[in-house]
Amino acid sequence: MYSFAQRSDTRVLDEPFYAYYLHRSGADHPGRKEIVQSMPVEITDIVAEVAQHAMQHEVVFVKNMAHHLICDDLSFMDDWKNIFLIRDPWELIISFAKVIPYPVMNDIGLKRSQELFEQLGNASIVIDSNEVLKSPPVVLGEVCRRLGIEMETGMLSWQAGARPEDGIWAKYWYHKVHQSTGFGPPKTSREELPEHLKALYEEAKVHYDFLSVNSIKYATTIQSKK
Repeated sequence: MYSFAQRSDTRVLDEPFYAYYLHRSGADHPGRKEIVQSMPVEITDIVAEVAQHAMQHEVVFVKNMAHHLICDDLSFMDDWKNIFLIRDPWELIISFAKVIPYPVMNDIGLKRSQELFEQLGNASIVIDSNEVLKSPPVVLGEVCRRLGIEMETGMLSWQAGARPEDGIWAKYWYHKVHQSTGFGPPKTSREELPEHLKALYEEAKVHYDFLSVNSIKYATTIQSKK
């Protein structure tokens, strides 16, 4: 999201379906009441908001969480270009558990990501965070090529701190990203996974592996350019 927010032609929306998800699912997330009271909770209103921004900007980047889309009718996405960002579920679960100590599959969204990918079709783009970090210019360049937009070098860095695009939940979730100024190096080590989360990891890895097969690979992208 911060990368696309640097583009000269783009309007970024941070998780516009979050209040809808909390309202419909009853999930108890930090800041739930404030989020539900301050954002649209109906799909039609959210889609109308996105469409309004699309009339004013060449590109509208909707940063979303897969599990927020708990609606059956996704026809409103027929004209959207969809990107799935996946992450090693070991790292994903550890990160999520720092805010919600006992996450379940519906919280981390990997199963829903696979369902959406299968429903939306193979035209969707899949990127793996670890592959992006191997060479952000190369992988983001390939993403932009597939989206039909020009890669802008400004996408590779940003100023530290909060951004105006941040949702009101940033105070709970965005501590590390607020410290960042760009894409860091790939991780070479990882924290120990708590015992009570290992079953979730095994379940999540199945969905991650499925999506990973379809993801942009840095080495393959380099090879195709030769």
